[in-house]
Amino acid sequence: MATVKIVWASMSGRNEQIANFLNEYFMQKGAIVDMSEVSQTDAEDFANYDIDVVVSYTYHQGELPDEAADFFEDLKTLDLTGKVYGLTGSSSSKHKYFGRALDYYDEVFQQIGATKGSEILKIDEDPSAEDLKKLRQFADDLLAAV
Repeated sequence: MATVKIVWASMSGRNEQIANFLNEYFMQKGAIVDMSEVSQTDAEDFANYDIDVVVSYTYHQGELPDEAADFFEDLKTLDLTGKVYGLTGSSSSKHKYFGRALDYYDEVFQQIGATKGSEILKIDEDPSAEDLKKLRQFADDLLAAV
């Protein structure tokens, strides 16, 4: 049975909604899931799970959310060799740097030895029915990777 850690950052509530959707879906698939908001999470927690998921928005001009700064810096110091990761989140395609925070996380996860279990899933604003279908596939891909 896979264990999953979901860490989310949300300004508008969209990413919390996405994290909750993933939480429920993973549990339906039999996974043991823990979910927390990024400012209330120690990056080291990721070492205790098979699958590590970040659900984040991109702030302003392609920046990480302010509340994720400490978590992101701590993440860089870990060794997550053997762990599977997935990245998703809502942003706005109207912005020049749509979903760029997820790209920054991707670089770090690769540097610290984690294995990408699914392609980055960037969602444009509110999740549509099609986006929910993609989120299910995203979760299935991550489960299949462990």
